[in-house]
Amino acid sequence: MSKQATFGGGCFWCIEAALEELDGVTDVTSGYAGGDTENPTYREVCRGDTGHAEVVQVTYDEDELSYEDLLEVFFTVHDPTTVNRQGPDVGSQYRSIVLYHDDEQRELVEAFVAELEERDAFEDSIVTEVEPLEGFYEAEDEHQNYYENNPDAAYCTVNIAPKVSKVREQFAEQVQ
Repeated sequence: MSKQATFGGGCFWCIEAALEELDGVTDVTSGYAGGDTENPTYREVCRGDTGHAEVVQVTYDEDELSYEDLLEVFFTVHDPTTVNRQGPDVGSQYRSIVLYHDDEQRELVEAFVAELEERDAFEDSIVTEVEPLEGFYEAEDEHQNYYENNPDAAYCTVNIAPKVSKVREQFAEQVQ
């Protein structure tokens, strides 16, 4: 059965490329969510005028991949302990956020984060926001499949390629 999940963990290009590696993921769309402006543009989001985060909306086959599997990969490929920052990307649009689609996802992400905290998975506390998805706005075409379309761009080789490699190594049994 097809389901959706929405995550933000820095630049959407990074999260998109990492999650596209997984068996069971049928689509990953870069976009904006978590703010209060309808139909924001990339420029508006980057200025911090909208309250939105750069996010990805993942469509996946629940028979092949669980929501918890997605959470595990998401929390592996970004730092959920930094406020408004991932690597070189700084600003509220780069915050760590999980936007749940229903109560089941909310309960699963809250339990997942609690378990990570309980076992001290990170040196610092997790600051990932957990909020209901109230709207998702697809990013402009040039932001879709960015890594696939620009693998040799400097940002891609320095920031995205290591995340993709990490997924391929740590989650080899789940990679397409």
